[in-house]
Amino acid sequence: MKLTLLPVLCLSLTSLWIPPAFTAEPERGGVSTILIEGSTLEDFFTAAMDYSPRLRISEERWNVGTARKKSATGQLLPQINANGSISDNTQSQDPLNIANKYRGERYSVQLSQVLFNWQAFAARSAAALAEDQAEAEYFAELGWLLTDVAEKYFNVLQTEDAVTSIRTELEAVTNQLNQIQRLYDLQSAKITDLYSAQARQAAVQSQQLNMESELALAREALRAATGLNVGPLYRLDQGIAIPTQSETIDVWLERARNSNQQIQAREYAMRAADKRVSQQRGTYMPRVSLIAQQQLSDIGFDNTHMNRTDTTYVGVDVQIPLFAGGSNRASVSEAAALRGIAENELRQTQLEIVESTRMAYLQVKASEQRTQAAEKLLESTELSLSSMQRGFELGAVTSVDVLNAMRDRFQAERDLQRTRYEHIKFSLLLKREAGTLSGDDLIDVGSWLIAPQP
Repeated sequence: MKLTLLPVLCLSLTSLWIPPAFTAEPERGGVSTILIEGSTLEDFFTAAMDYSPRLRISEERWNVGTARKKSATGQLLPQINANGSISDNTQSQDPLNIANKYRGERYSVQLSQVLFNWQAFAARSAAALAEDQAEAEYFAELGWLLTDVAEKYFNVLQTEDAVTSIRTELEAVTNQLNQIQRLYDLQSAKITDLYSAQARQAAVQSQQLNMESELALAREALRAATGLNVGPLYRLDQGIAIPTQSETIDVWLERARNSNQQIQAREYAMRAADKRVSQQRGTYMPRVSLIAQQQLSDIGFDNTHMNRTDTTYVGVDVQIPLFAGGSNRASVSEAAALRGIAENELRQTQLEIVESTRMAYLQVKASEQRTQAAEKLLESTELSLSSMQRGFELGAVTSVDVLNAMRDRFQAERDLQRTRYEHIKFSLLLKREAGTLSGDDLIDVGSWLIAPQP
């Protein structure tokens, strides 16, 4: 089978992997513990692929599917068995009641080869499809993991930028408060202006505390998903132009129907269920095998003593089922019901993936528009703040007007930061739902990041 999210994705990430930082901290008793810190997006991708229990479970399920296919294939290959027996026998015959003691030996080697067994043929096909299902589920889980790590990584960056912005706002509000305090001391400002500035400063300080708490939670979420401590992260280049989405929603929906790994997994499951129905119907069909046997023995029926014989046997064994008490019919009915379940699970997955793809596409388009609007809003609020500060110096506006303009300016800055990060996260989500997420996509996102300032 061929999947869009190939193992090349893993190799591509590994090739760009930058060794994470190591820091040693002493423990009690003089023993040191090595703590690993991640900085780049590739660091956390690589760590998550090794750390995630869910991905390991999917991988082991794939291994189980591979083993079952090999086992089912082995049933169609030649089977060779060797048998040997040695027995001490005592035989007495009436009416003389004479006991005859002897040792009997029997050795044989038998080869059997399936010529026709519809159950075994169908079981092998079902096992191969089940392996393909497990493979598709593994890559679906891998795509989910990588987009989840990217989302948590950008959540940390977004919150860090918001904390930086709120600190800058607090500094600006504090400067404005100090200016109002000096004017009040000179009896050039009202007490209400001073109180308003103090209240604004307290509000910004409260926001800062909330954002710092959110930052701690975001960093912990990233650590919990990857097992890496969060070091100084690579930052999103502010000058980078995030590509816009030019294709229509119908194109993406068609991609999702054809390429989404969850849908592919359900399709394989339904086809495997079809084969299992066929497998159970095979219980009504004859089974034909080629038998070749070589036997060396000096005992016969009921362990009677006889001269040593060397027998070679080649034949065809034919078994025709006639009646099994209705169990075969029940097995067919069960397999047919399981096939119906698989069909409806496929339909349900298709509906869910189409809906999630549609939502991701709309979120991408909305984030593009919000980013453009946020850029214009930031420009206008910066101009408004500059004019208000100049007007306050000339006595044309009040300090409240300056504080409001300052609040609007920094809020617009944080809104722009949020929409840029959302645009990236929604774009990755759209590609994941459509089944087109590749290593190149993740590498491109990583290239938008720059090293943190020392």
